[in-house]
Amino acid sequence: MQTIDDFVRLVRDELGMPLAEHQVSADLDQLPDWDSLYLLKLVTALEQATGRQLPVGRLLEARSLSEIYRLAAGT
Repeated sequence: MQTIDDFVRLVRDELGMPLAEHQVSADLDQLPDWDSLYLLKLVTALEQATGRQLPVGRLLEARSLSEIYRLAAGT
């Protein structure tokens, strides 16, 4: 996962979530059907894609997918 586009593709593929570009920066509460199960699936997929463990505690505090991306990408 190199770019935000890679991240969006991962979310779409792994979660089956039809994610529009503008939704990446939206609050997670604003995403249709978002719940904690999606977050757990996403963490697992991100760890597999990056090949490293991610700071799950910080990911749980994230308020948007763009924040999750920044944490996963290390930016």
